[in-house]
Amino acid sequence: MWGGRFDGGPAKIMEEFTPSIDFDQRLATQDVAGSRIHAKMLAIQGIISKIDLDAILNGLATIETELKEGRFEFKRALEDIHLNIESRLAELAGPAAGRLHTARSRNDQVATDFRLWVRAACQRAEEGLEVLQKALFKQASAHVTTIMPGFTHMQSAQPVTFAHHLLAYVEMLARDRGRFADAAKRLNECPLGSAALAGTPFDIDRDYTALGLGFARPMRNSLDGVSARDFALEYLAACTIASTHLSKLAGEIVQWCSPGFGFVRLSDQFTTGSSIMPQKRNPDAAELVRGKTGRVIGDFVALATVVKGLVLAYGTDLQEDKERVFDAADTLEISLAVMAGMFADLAVNTERMRALANAGYPTATDLADWLVREAGKPFREAHHITGTIVKRAEELGVDLDKLPLEEMQAVEPAITEAVLKCLSVEASVAARMSYGGTAPDRVREQIAFWREKLK
Repeated sequence: MWGGRFDGGPAKIMEEFTPSIDFDQRLATQDVAGSRIHAKMLAIQGIISKIDLDAILNGLATIETELKEGRFEFKRALEDIHLNIESRLAELAGPAAGRLHTARSRNDQVATDFRLWVRAACQRAEEGLEVLQKALFKQASAHVTTIMPGFTHMQSAQPVTFAHHLLAYVEMLARDRGRFADAAKRLNECPLGSAALAGTPFDIDRDYTALGLGFARPMRNSLDGVSARDFALEYLAACTIASTHLSKLAGEIVQWCSPGFGFVRLSDQFTTGSSIMPQKRNPDAAELVRGKTGRVIGDFVALATVVKGLVLAYGTDLQEDKERVFDAADTLEISLAVMAGMFADLAVNTERMRALANAGYPTATDLADWLVREAGKPFREAHHITGTIVKRAEELGVDLDKLPLEEMQAVEPAITEAVLKCLSVEASVAARMSYGGTAPDRVREQIAFWREKLK
């Protein structure tokens, strides 16, 4: 393609080192779409003839069909997706194909294709997150009054409802959806027409091509147009944060399935056995989701490392952007589908949750709050009194709500029989009526909110 400037061909090793067609063929649909709108614009502006336009559009239609049917032949010798499509178009359209590249460069071409692909990936991520939200919401709706232990430092802290716990993830995933929506909005400017880096002397209509490809507007600076990859970084950042949320949730499933917890049971569809231990039911799907988060984080770091030292405008270093984005997209999308599948048929052991919710004196804070509210104690003093009472309950081997009243009064005479009404896990949960709290009445409000949002 650039033979006029070179006397010799590339070294043999370069034929293995430089081609990108093995991965950028995933941009084929976007490349055809960009070529189609570019050709139409050139014809409207009188830069190419109607005859050439028809030949180009007919050829692109054939290529599109071949791509859909899996009949398009990708050739490594042609280096990238742009040259592969251009070469095939030349076979179909003849000399007219050579006019298609007027007023554009592979630099603005790939930047446009890539933005189109990432924009669609943002939409797919949003949809996958919504499916998982709905699966979590369905489980939450069934467990508004199911009590489980809430943890800090992986120690039993205060009782909460299972619905409240699951809705925390629904909130996280909503923020993840917002990040993808924001990324899609911010990237929705069109580089096409920036040419190699400086624009073009041809009288092109960049508004026409931008709007024709669904962009909000053309990019205002041609240097920025061909070189910017912050849209890919922002997409990867959103993938990274979403993946860490999935990893957190997957880690909980791994714990909840273990005999020490026994909170849930995964179906056979999302567990595997052991080659040597016949009793095992391993939560491999959840473990893989947790493990694959490292890939997504690595993809973000890899691309950030590539672009951190690049000067304007385009450098072939940017060939490294696509594999990182493709890998993160594939990983996130399948992880979302797997997580949604796991929660769709998750079996919950409510009795086991309730039993462990009472372990570790989780209503101690309720006792301290009672001392503040009813006995007028400063909270720090109430905290000290409660700690002493908990220590006595440990010595006697009883739960806090089963500790004899006289034992509590021996520590603090102001304690009355009324305190016993607030020391059960049910009473503790019901008392958490502050906005965003775990009380079933508050959780029902959130269920109603999310039912409307997710319908």
